[in-house]
Amino acid sequence: MIFNERMETLERKRLQELQMERLRATVKRVAERVPFYREKFEAMGVNPLEIHSLDDVASLPFTVKKDLRDNYPFGLFACDRDEVARIHGSSGTKGKPTVVGYTKRDLENWAEIVARSICLAGGRPGDMFHNAYGYGLFTGGLGLHAGAEAMGATVVPVSGGQTSRQITLIQDFEPRGICCTPSYALNIAEEMQRQGFDPAQSSIQYGIFGAEPWTDEMRQALERVWGLKAIDIYGLSEVMGPGVACECHEEQNGLHIAEDHFYAEIIDPETLQPLPEGEFGELVFTSLTKEAFPVIRYRTGDISALTSQPCSCGRTTRRMARIKGRIDDMMIIRGVNVFPSELEAILLTVQELAPHYQVVLSRDGALDQVELHVEVLQELAIASETETLSKRVGHMLKDALGVSIGLKIHPPQSIARSEGKAVRILDKRN
Repeated sequence: MIFNERMETLERKRLQELQMERLRATVKRVAERVPFYREKFEAMGVNPLEIHSLDDVASLPFTVKKDLRDNYPFGLFACDRDEVARIHGSSGTKGKPTVVGYTKRDLENWAEIVARSICLAGGRPGDMFHNAYGYGLFTGGLGLHAGAEAMGATVVPVSGGQTSRQITLIQDFEPRGICCTPSYALNIAEEMQRQGFDPAQSSIQYGIFGAEPWTDEMRQALERVWGLKAIDIYGLSEVMGPGVACECHEEQNGLHIAEDHFYAEIIDPETLQPLPEGEFGELVFTSLTKEAFPVIRYRTGDISALTSQPCSCGRTTRRMARIKGRIDDMMIIRGVNVFPSELEAILLTVQELAPHYQVVLSRDGALDQVELHVEVLQELAIASETETLSKRVGHMLKDALGVSIGLKIHPPQSIARSEGKAVRILDKRN
């Protein structure tokens, strides 16, 4: 399964007809089988039989993460429990985990979608594929695993952590592809260098990185240290898992959405009104083929934009812009909206700094305080060097963002590393 030409190069009109057909079936399914949606439809006066165009999606109710928690564990399932082949969910760090389910057909569709994503990244049958995403309730590990097998790759299911073992397996098995979070890929490379090895001399030619927002500057850092092509993949468990969208290695300019399985919108997070193509707002997804856990207009909280512009790879699916950040990660610093990804883009241009940082939020009386913690690559010899670097980086941040941010420079290896998603914001206000 290298390239699903029948679906990925489908003429736009035919693709939209397919989406419309599948949207009607999904709305009918949840109206009949999920009390939550049936009550929502009735309250809003929505008749599932009166969905006549894709524009009618705007008349349907939104779904948010709280709805999943309120209906924990299986209240939003649209099939009998004995039809559910697998359960995934969130870590539940903020209370009850969010729980999602998959029928056998859901898992087959998901594997095909991820197989397409790996091909988008430059993967091919016969590849040795190093999977350093975490396995378990998190969808990353098992999602990429099944997709790689469906594509015809040999999967190394190493999971996250045990960085020294990761390095040994990369050296001994010589994988062509790797997948993990971008921050963990940098951690592996850093440890390889500490052990005296050059990551760029490894066998790896492409990396599929996701599960956290990352910038083009991070891409350049990954490609420089590893000598690979760094590809962005997107997904979330509530919608399916990884593979909802993925960049192509030809352009690396926006993530192709698997539109035969998902309908995407961009809305204004304040007014909840749809935004035109090219404008950044909150990304919203409606699943079109899921049986166990269909979602209607799920508000992801991720900030992106959509485009229908043709891509040189030949695929006709719409693309979404790289995730700019999350609505709940946006910081308001003296009236200016700032995302961690904007800080990252600036910091990664400073040669003296390592690609590891944290934003620490605290409170002084009624005022919120923001301090950016960064790390130098090599110990600075004298205090004046630290002061000079701090002033230079401070000026760069002020020029780019229009607001001053407190900066604290740390010695090498002092900011905590992550073997999964990097913790970019440390909130000490509570």
